[in-house]
Amino acid sequence: MLDKYSCLKKLADRRGSRDAVITTMSVSMPWGELSDTPLDFASVDSAMGHGADFAYGLALAQPDRRVLCLNGDGSTLMCLGTLVTITGKPAPNFTLIITENGTYEVTGNQPVPGAGTVDFEGMARAAGLQQAYTIDREEDFDAKLDLHFTAPGPAVFVWRIQQADEPVPKPSAPIRQRAHALRDAVIS
Repeated sequence: MLDKYSCLKKLADRRGSRDAVITTMSVSMPWGELSDTPLDFASVDSAMGHGADFAYGLALAQPDRRVLCLNGDGSTLMCLGTLVTITGKPAPNFTLIITENGTYEVTGNQPVPGAGTVDFEGMARAAGLQQAYTIDREEDFDAKLDLHFTAPGPAVFVWRIQQADEPVPKPSAPIRQRAHALRDAVIS
């Protein structure tokens, strides 16, 4: 299993200054500690399951900018249609990262339906996404880190991460403030 914090740190260190990062649920606060630019958008407040939709739309609207979405396994399951939507009009600049820990970490670590049996890489491939990878060892993560930014998108990376001991707190900045900062950053 991967350590979420180690992976996020490596991703943040590798990230370019024009890359937009949309985070949902359990990775929002840890990512916010590593990167807090106008091109970072934490989506925890509402619409659970739709962070990937939002990030995909941003990637379509901003074809010269790499857009990464860090989405939980529970959030992914809540909106599986997104995988099929992404194949309908592929965004070569889009990377979807599914952090698989088997729990709804933000709401109290309740088990995700199908935890341990769902094959997210297999679902992505079945939806027509050819660039799909499951990573559960640090050596494999390190070897594929650059692909998160360079693989012809849409690319999907499933990070099998350790379960958290306790729920992760939500971001403190109001969603409206975060949304306006992202909007201003991408149109400038």
